[in-house]
Amino acid sequence: MLSLERQRANVRRSRIESAKRGFADVVFLPLSASGKPALVIELKYGGSAEAAIEQIKRKQYTKALEGYTGEILLVGINYDKNSKDKKHNCVIEKLEKI
Repeated sequence: MLSLERQRANVRRSRIESAKRGFADVVFLPLSASGKPALVIELKYGGSAEAAIEQIKRKQYTKALEGYTGEILLVGINYDKNSKDKKHNCVIEKLEKI
């Protein structure tokens, strides 16, 4: 996430409200000239990164980006609540546009 924060000149960070209630934890929407993908990020604590990706899909967080024509990446991150050294896992999935 820190490296994403360094890209502030190329992206807008926002929250997207879902049509099915709820918010994505973090959304990075790139400026059109940057050529970077949009990121929809869901964080979990003591769950799974896969469950985070499924939540993005189930709650349709990407619907708010329907007019966006660039690449969209779904990012699920889970932090292990039993780990003292903040172990985590991450799943990244490219959204396939229909």
